[in-house]
Amino acid sequence: MFYQITQYIKFLSKSTNQHGVHSPFVYDLITKCFYDKTNYEAYKNMSEYRKELLSNKMLISVTDLGSGSQKLKSNTRSVSKMAKHAGTTYFRAKLLYRIVKYFNSKNILELGTSLGIATHAMQLGNPKAMITTVEGCNNLTAFTKANFLKYQLNGITLINDNFQSAFKNVNKNSFDLVFFDGNHQKESTLQYFEAMLPSIHNDALFIFDDIYWSKEMTEAWETIKQHPKVTVTIDTFHWGLVFFRSEQNKEHFIIRV
Repeated sequence: MFYQITQYIKFLSKSTNQHGVHSPFVYDLITKCFYDKTNYEAYKNMSEYRKELLSNKMLISVTDLGSGSQKLKSNTRSVSKMAKHAGTTYFRAKLLYRIVKYFNSKNILELGTSLGIATHAMQLGNPKAMITTVEGCNNLTAFTKANFLKYQLNGITLINDNFQSAFKNVNKNSFDLVFFDGNHQKESTLQYFEAMLPSIHNDALFIFDDIYWSKEMTEAWETIKQHPKVTVTIDTFHWGLVFFRSEQNKEHFIIRV
């Protein structure tokens, strides 16, 4: 936690808004998506989905295949506590909704389904999208799959598997958006990044969650930024966005959202 606090102070000193951003692509993304103040009807659905999870006291035995939770140490966890401490926040779910809507992402991969808060937001962002989401914990998979059916969420394929094994089946596809939210370890993050590179196209977007989770996660983020295929990155502190647009000069932005 101390590491995250110190990094956030540094982030505030370096970050900016749309002013001073000379890339038309990034400027439009910031002003028309990041800072879009429209109160979308979908936000109500997202809020209801999350509120129901926050009120659910059901206990689930969780198997962590990644670095686990920084706040929930027991493997037996209530749905409500997972939604509060480990699930995607309402603020970030709304941002993810806007990103999917803005780019009209059609083929999406999510690594780390958990309770499906982010999955739900992305599905609402583009109801016609085909979303593949991978969750390593059997019990979480069963719970969230039932929740998706309850909310009649279409176009979502939930795979219960570890990420490395799942890649054998999914990385042959071309994804518009890949959301990395399941393992906060440096080596694993870099392995997943490399594994998904064959599936990218010019307008693809990778989003890495919790890039300041730990010193080694920040190191992974810095390594990703320098990859020759990466042209534009945006650091929003909680997320790192990666673009592969060949027409763009290599630039790194630090943006307050």
